[in-house]
Amino acid sequence: MDKPLPQPYVEPAFSPFDDRAYPLQYQSRPYGPTADNIPLTQHAPTSGWQEPYAKGRPPFDSTFDEGNTGDGENARADEARKKRRRQRQRRGSIPRGRTPWFVYAMTLVQVTVFLAEIAKNAVLTHSPIMIHPSFSPMIGPSTYVLINMGARFVPCMRSTPGVQDSQTPIQWPCPNTTSSDLSNPSMHCTLSELCGFSGVPNPHVGGKLTDQPQPNQWFRFIVPIFLHAGLIHIAFNMLLQLTLGRDMEKAIGPLRLALVYFSSGIFGFVMGGNFAPSGIASTGASGSLFGVLALTMLDLLYNWNQRSSPGKDLAFLMLDVIISFFLGLLPGLDNFSHIGGFCMGLVLGICLLHSPSLLRERTGEHKASSVDGGLLSFVRHPLAFFQGRKPFWWVWWLFRAGALIGVLASFIVLLNNFYTYRNQCKWCKYLSCLPVRNWCDIGNLHLTTEPATT
Repeated sequence: MDKPLPQPYVEPAFSPFDDRAYPLQYQSRPYGPTADNIPLTQHAPTSGWQEPYAKGRPPFDSTFDEGNTGDGENARADEARKKRRRQRQRRGSIPRGRTPWFVYAMTLVQVTVFLAEIAKNAVLTHSPIMIHPSFSPMIGPSTYVLINMGARFVPCMRSTPGVQDSQTPIQWPCPNTTSSDLSNPSMHCTLSELCGFSGVPNPHVGGKLTDQPQPNQWFRFIVPIFLHAGLIHIAFNMLLQLTLGRDMEKAIGPLRLALVYFSSGIFGFVMGGNFAPSGIASTGASGSLFGVLALTMLDLLYNWNQRSSPGKDLAFLMLDVIISFFLGLLPGLDNFSHIGGFCMGLVLGICLLHSPSLLRERTGEHKASSVDGGLLSFVRHPLAFFQGRKPFWWVWWLFRAGALIGVLASFIVLLNNFYTYRNQCKWCKYLSCLPVRNWCDIGNLHLTTEPATT
């Protein structure tokens, strides 16, 4: 009859992660006095020896490092996690592996639309870029082609003083014009032909601003986000979008970035429609990207102590903002879109981003709690979210709510002013131009019995 095979000897000290109970008898030597097949509990402890699992863990000898126990492994794992967290913080708290689909999709659409601009300009003017009557400094299509494709142009969006109430007929440049000669047939189009799409009601001589129907191409607050004035314009915007925009999407996700992106762009065009000269055809994602700049600056300030070189990062951002602002002072450019986009991005960043790290520690938000389970947890237990909060937490959240209400109220006021009151700010124009060489008059409509010029 075959004898059973002997059990292999396994010392507990060399298998600290085995959860199974070790047998009291071993086929080889036990710990303690040398003897075979004698229960360990019958041996008296010797000097320097402890009973296995006497304190809930295996015994150790002089060659075994206590740091290799389960507790030591957990400590090293925690330290490794902390190290990885510090590395992410030094990289700007941007998680790896998340693909910025929103930024990539917006870039693809905007580049495609720009190619369509070039193609339409080539069809209408027989040149992919404007070279007559003057060369486009942005290396792009004609201004009138951009108006026809959806640029923000006030006369296409509302009743404009001097247009709907004109006492003489007004001729407008056609989208295909390449001449500055007022007698050229391409300089004799109607407002509806210039605006394009489904057209707008053409003003009639002796009309009033209250005449119905009125021009109402409201979508020109949104469409210009996808249009660009030229190769230089789109190159700078896409460079910023594929760097700061991409990193910000990785940090906050596509939904929040999309909300800030479109809200900043629309708010910027609304502000420009109120304060910029009514003859400027405004295009570009600059307002949206100024909102992203504001988000990036807030993220830097919120996590200042966790960045490896926050001063350098802040200097880079401030330099970018200052250069863009001063470029907006050049004639024919709309700096109000930049200012409006930055303000909207700042307010939405305060509302959407996590609170500053120091503030979270002071209000206790940095500690995990049963109510910090996201939106779904808040919907299921709304009252539990507010229980046990510190007074400073309430102050901060009231400030965030006030900022959001303030920017929404400003948006409504600006829309009402644009469509109804049409009040003008006399000094605001100096935020978008320098008072030299009549730069601040560039972009105003010059209405005569001849074709209107911008």
